[in-house]
Amino acid sequence: MFLRFFETLRKTGVPVTLREYLGFLEGMAAGLVTYDVDGFYYFARTAMVKDERHLDRFDRAFAESFKGLEGITAEQVIEAVDLPRDWLEKMLEKHLSEEEKAQIEALGGFDKLMETLKKRLEEQKGRHQGGSKWIGTAGTSPFGAEGYNPEGVRIGQAKSRHQRAVKVWDRREFRNLDDQVELGTRNIKVALKRLRRWARTGAAEELDLPGTIRATAEHGYLDVQTRPERHNAVKVLLFLDVGGSMDPHVKVVEELFSAARAEFKHLEYYYFHNCLYEGVWRDNRRRWDAQTPTAEVLRTYGGDYKAIFVGDAAMSPYEIAHPGGANEHWNPEAGEVWLARARAQWPANVWLNPLPERHWQYTQSVGMIRSLFEGRMFPLTLDGIARAMKALT
Repeated sequence: MFLRFFETLRKTGVPVTLREYLGFLEGMAAGLVTYDVDGFYYFARTAMVKDERHLDRFDRAFAESFKGLEGITAEQVIEAVDLPRDWLEKMLEKHLSEEEKAQIEALGGFDKLMETLKKRLEEQKGRHQGGSKWIGTAGTSPFGAEGYNPEGVRIGQAKSRHQRAVKVWDRREFRNLDDQVELGTRNIKVALKRLRRWARTGAAEELDLPGTIRATAEHGYLDVQTRPERHNAVKVLLFLDVGGSMDPHVKVVEELFSAARAEFKHLEYYYFHNCLYEGVWRDNRRRWDAQTPTAEVLRTYGGDYKAIFVGDAAMSPYEIAHPGGANEHWNPEAGEVWLARARAQWPANVWLNPLPERHWQYTQSVGMIRSLFEGRMFPLTLDGIARAMKALT
């Protein structure tokens, strides 16, 4: 019955393998998520999605494969009840008081309960609020939601309130997860992994197992070999726009900064405001009295560094194109001059923009910065970071 689900996943672009599908079927056959819609969803996602980038595709395939609950008739609702009688009886004995058991016996037991539900579904013509008979809400009828009955069928309620329903019949809608907006430090690290170049430098402190085996075989005695630990040798220079229109994007930029600090051993960073000018800084509390001349930064870091600029590029066009255009100080040279010098010093460069890409066309300054970077501006999303890392390599 899940073959169509498997085919829809493949069609949607989720690279699920036959082995993963068979593992999913084994879990279902073992009864891991019987009678649990949420559990079924998460189990299927865990079994068949191995990359965070495919979560949105999985959700769309899941929705397509299991849609149509609203078209199920009352007759099908009744026939779908397949809870074992002995299981129900044991649960009743465990959780119900003697008075509650008597109420159920008075109704006629489980079979009578389901027969009554079918009859009332046929008789009832509209919504009912309160009461003890009709299917509705806030009452004591055994059928409905937001009410109470010791043994009932829950219909159209987001979650259980008294944990008393013997059959849950809810229409569940699962919100699609979009890899264009969901970030998080861990996911950013995954995207940054594209920018790697491994090298072994420093002291020989790591055990070289292949070398030890080879040396031991050659010399006839245990000859332990060591080697320098392997590190990501890529050098990254990070320029971060702060303040003003960047305040709403603090969280995502912090996540990017945290992920970059963890991923790159050779990482240097500086702050700027709106556009690059003659001075940058490392401590925002001392940005006026402890600036580093941009010319010094250009002389300090060689052309093997990868330069990543992070900012929304939302500013007055004068801040980019004219001397004195900066909004907080008098800049002797235009911002575009300093950006051109930076791009010449570090040919591997990109600009990451936290603004949604669909909004870029409405801001003139964004277009100007994008033009200065020859189109190498990318959105600050998982997909955008991945494309930026590819461009840097």
